[in-house]
Amino acid sequence: MPVALSFATGEVPAGRCGMTWRVLALYSLLTIALLLALSLPFATDYVGVDNDDRMRLVVVRDLLAGQGWFDTTQYRLGLAGGTFMHWSRFIDLPIANLISFFSLFAGQRQAEALALAVWPSFLVVPVLFGAGLAGYRLGGTMAMHATLVLTVILILSLNRFQPGSIDHHNVQIALVAGIAAMLLSPAMRARDHAVAGMLAGFAIAIGAETTPLIGAVCLVVALRWAWHGRAFRDAATAYGLALALTVTAAFFSTVAPSRYAQVTCDSLSYGFYALATLGGGTLFLTAALASAWSFRGRLAALAGAGGIVAVAVLLIAPGCLANPLATLDPLLKTFWLDMVIEAQSAIAQFRLDPASIGSFYATGLLAIVVCARSVHRREAAEAHLILLALLVVAFAVSLIQIRGSIFVYVLAAIALGRMIAGLRAAANAEPKNLKLGLVFAGLTLASTPATWALAGALVPGHSGTVLRAELAGGAKLPACTDEAVLAPLAREPAGVVAAVSDLGTSILRFSDHRVLSAPYHRNQGGMLTQLHIGLSNPRQAEAFLRGAGVTLLAFCPGNTETQLLADAEPEGLYAGLLKGDVPAYLEPVDDAQGGVLRLYRVKPE
Repeated sequence: MPVALSFATGEVPAGRCGMTWRVLALYSLLTIALLLALSLPFATDYVGVDNDDRMRLVVVRDLLAGQGWFDTTQYRLGLAGGTFMHWSRFIDLPIANLISFFSLFAGQRQAEALALAVWPSFLVVPVLFGAGLAGYRLGGTMAMHATLVLTVILILSLNRFQPGSIDHHNVQIALVAGIAAMLLSPAMRARDHAVAGMLAGFAIAIGAETTPLIGAVCLVVALRWAWHGRAFRDAATAYGLALALTVTAAFFSTVAPSRYAQVTCDSLSYGFYALATLGGGTLFLTAALASAWSFRGRLAALAGAGGIVAVAVLLIAPGCLANPLATLDPLLKTFWLDMVIEAQSAIAQFRLDPASIGSFYATGLLAIVVCARSVHRREAAEAHLILLALLVVAFAVSLIQIRGSIFVYVLAAIALGRMIAGLRAAANAEPKNLKLGLVFAGLTLASTPATWALAGALVPGHSGTVLRAELAGGAKLPACTDEAVLAPLAREPAGVVAAVSDLGTSILRFSDHRVLSAPYHRNQGGMLTQLHIGLSNPRQAEAFLRGAGVTLLAFCPGNTETQLLADAEPEGLYAGLLKGDVPAYLEPVDDAQGGVLRLYRVKPE
């Protein structure tokens, strides 16, 4: 018979929630006010700095212009026929509705600006609610406030909640915080676990980045059922059923009937739908039928259910066990993926910029140690085991790709909030104990990724140089992605533009052209064609240009990709254009030959 584990501190009652609406409103309003005050005075654009923010706006505009709900093809991206995007309509819909609402009393540009400021600010509320509730359930009122403070600092330091940030990562952070709060329910209520199942289903539907973490959540729920048996039956069945029903609803409401049988590993498709519903349904049936069995019997039943799901994975989506980016063409890895910081592994990032490693990993590692220590000391052991499992999985994913660290941050705030509350109480109890006060201050500072980022800025390296430049301010130099710089291109008749991938989303946003390249792995054909144009000698480049139907070449001399292509092939087209050698088939556009961007028309044959 398994021994009982303590769940939370004695202060936390099972029947009431210390995360009141008054507390939530206070922290939310303060955070949103700080976000706007720190962002708007320095904003030069109403769209976020990330390519995904600009691409999302283009996708939403197309939806508002009448593109079908089930049709997520971006027809102006890539080779003829466009690129089928892997993003969820669940993110497009609220943004589109906000733009439509503000369009009732403002122009299109103003409506977009208002919508893009409101949406990320609104998402602050569920993040704070989930983190605060989880902190309260783990350690009581003081732990809740400490967790909320850490979460506020996190929100302010990430660019995912600033005005204009409309990618799906902020939604995923909110979902992860909510799932953690529901799993930490001390009463093991079915209602809380049903909510966790729904949030997990939406996480799967919105993006594949959270899939390993959702898998860990399912395993945690299953193992808790095996441990507690009948006492956890309602919670386990509620989670499994809610997960299966939510993924089913998401699949049929966002996937076109013509794609029902398609298996993709980077978006909601038949693969994720079948496995999630099978996993949720299997958990539901196992918990419903075997809860009265002995502990060994429950483990055996769970092992059998896990075996069924494992076989289903191998039969339905074996390719999804690997990194979807692992099959990229070597050219794309060299000239694109290797330059994307969020796609780097911990080892690659350490080689590139050792000073930045602390900001990505130190807080998560500290939280893992804190959870392990609490489990060892049997302090809210079961709750800390739950957090530890989620943290370890999220941390492991972040070691493979840095982008996973954003989920580590929000989970770490929950565990470290309880630690800070405990240290504060101990320091207040012994005000003359200087050592204890220093430990409290030091660990509190170490609990925020922003501290490690600022520390890294003091060390020579790329991240420090970038951060110091941002803090120094100063006039922003024109860039090839600026609207004014791209204005001559926008005035050209709609055609096909060849440009480095960093320019792609801005060209789509500010013009009616189709672009060959933008930094999205489903557009490998267009990206490879663009790379071959830059690397090939002028005669071969002409064949690529004409084969792709290119009418305009937008050349950005100061772009990193441009420089890499020119250095890699000194006899290539881009290297020649940098030297001022313009082939006869390219005609310079007179009003677009400044120092920032050069624009060339491709002459007819």
